[in-house]
Amino acid sequence: MGGSRTCEPKMSETIFRIAAAFALDFAAGDPRWMPHPVRLIGRVIAALEETLARLLGRTRLAGLCLAGIAVGGAYMATWAALLAAGTIDRRLALGLSVYFLYTSFAARDLDRHATRVYFALEKNDLAGARENLALMVGRDTGGLSEKEVIRAATESTAEGTVDGVLAPMFFAAVGGAPLAMAYKAANTLDSAVGHRSEKYLRIGWASARLDDALNYIPARLARIFYPAAALVCGLSAGGCWRISVRDGAKSPSPNAAISEAALAGALGIRLGGTNVYGGVPEERPHLGDPLREPERRDIRRAVLWMYASSALGLLFMMGIMIGTGFLMNMGAVRTIFSG
Repeated sequence: MGGSRTCEPKMSETIFRIAAAFALDFAAGDPRWMPHPVRLIGRVIAALEETLARLLGRTRLAGLCLAGIAVGGAYMATWAALLAAGTIDRRLALGLSVYFLYTSFAARDLDRHATRVYFALEKNDLAGARENLALMVGRDTGGLSEKEVIRAATESTAEGTVDGVLAPMFFAAVGGAPLAMAYKAANTLDSAVGHRSEKYLRIGWASARLDDALNYIPARLARIFYPAAALVCGLSAGGCWRISVRDGAKSPSPNAAISEAALAGALGIRLGGTNVYGGVPEERPHLGDPLREPERRDIRRAVLWMYASSALGLLFMMGIMIGTGFLMNMGAVRTIFSG
């Protein structure tokens, strides 16, 4: 019992919730039959976009309202659900919190999508690989060569390491399930409307900038343990660090290239180049050095690196939280004795 404790769990409880949610994602992934808050957020965003565009036009004001309502609504809805659950039973609130956090992680889903692309290529089914890749990326996949399919799957896995695992983990550590779900709403908004096309240039501006701001710290924290993840996976730790520093700022987005550059350096391949969106080609900066040609197994290596980075990120967050709790307790002890 006790709603207030639900919204402000102890440090040890927060660690347990994040670790349990991460383990659930690793074990079960994202079953399509299961109710999923992030999918619900996506449907709400689509309805909000249509309504606000009709009322305010496809303007920056409409975009600001869209971002504020979607992100603030996700936070408040999660907070209210946990508060209501806590008034019934504290264990119910704990389980619901773990569930929300579990749905905010996407490591296993990234694995499944990338692995389907890999196995299609192994069967020499390039058309099937393109179809599976289309579930991972926003670019046009119909005319991609095998090398371009490998590049796209590798880039998507690298980018998803932050968006799908490390950033929600960071916000869960800072503000629990409500803040993690608010982040997922912002990330979903960016995927839905944060495009540079004429249709979304104004109404999606706020969503794109908000996603950039929220990912700024997680993307840079991740750079710290990416080389260790590369070492664990038998990849180049030195190349991972060097290329992430050298090429990590090349993207127009302040965060997108960091993970991709780190993985390119770890694998010793070059990522980036020409992507086609809605039939319109866009040039993306090259990341990494072409020490060798990309190969099919790079997709599997990228997935393994994603898991290693996620596990190290979890340990890093847990260490920070335990250390913070220890320092806070020491401060309380000093206050008692000094008083």
